[in-house]
Amino acid sequence: MIMDGCQGKERTPTIIEKTCPNCGAEIELFSIDTEMVCEKCGYKVFNDTLNCVQWCKYAKDCVGEEMYENMMIIAKRNKEKIEAERAAKK
Repeated sequence: MIMDGCQGKERTPTIIEKTCPNCGAEIELFSIDTEMVCEKCGYKVFNDTLNCVQWCKYAKDCVGEEMYENMMIIAKRNKEKIEAERAAKK
């Protein structure tokens, strides 16, 4: 979970609905959660909407080094996917 002192943290968390990439079940997590385990299959789903990790100098301290690395990998994949989709449209 994001550290209490984060200035970018939402004051009122929202619920995010995601689809488990492993089994397709619906997963609900709060916007301030960094990960959630699928209740159906146990797969760990990351909250990739926490884009502050990409620019905040306190990100590693905030979410932890392992989560930081996982989220940066997700961000890189998302960026590559968007770039590939744009290239395919040209």
